[in-house]
Amino acid sequence: MIVVCPTYNNESQEDSSDYSLAIQLTDNYHNELVNDLIPAVEGTYSTYAQDTTQEGLRASRDHRAFCGFSMGSVATWRTFQYCLDYFRYFMPSSGSLSFDGEDMASIVRDSGHEWNDFFIFAASGTDDFAYSSFKNQIEAMADVNDGTFRYADNEREGNLYFLEEENGTHSGEYAMQYFYNGLCWIWK
Repeated sequence: MIVVCPTYNNESQEDSSDYSLAIQLTDNYHNELVNDLIPAVEGTYSTYAQDTTQEGLRASRDHRAFCGFSMGSVATWRTFQYCLDYFRYFMPSSGSLSFDGEDMASIVRDSGHEWNDFFIFAASGTDDFAYSSFKNQIEAMADVNDGTFRYADNEREGNLYFLEEENGTHSGEYAMQYFYNGLCWIWK
């Protein structure tokens, strides 16, 4: 397993607190991810990709996951939006993108993927300031009545799992717990 941990911003403290800049960076990150970062890593190390062409990366998507916490969760949702062809597993935690489940379902439909072509392991803590908006997004996705998103704790029956940590807060400690559990679940 290879874990790559890029940050979205290495600028000054003033820039790192600029929410609009962070949103802009997460909306554009997929270009660098698919065109530069994945080919650099998978062209250097032995992975399931036969080569680093777009076709080779698409063919190996079942062996790739993307996760993030807080603004990294927003980046995870953007990766889901733009890179479903390159990733099968997504682990967003404590950061939402849209409260419209139908918008999220249209991402899947427009990509040509089916409900059983991906899995989302979502997590947040009940005392996290982002919890209510995050939970609203997950519930809105599950409420789409065409079956695009299906609650389940396994891939045979569904593609959406929501881990809610009682009293969990918006902290790195909980983020690590979510990632650990998600990675153990995905890579059994």
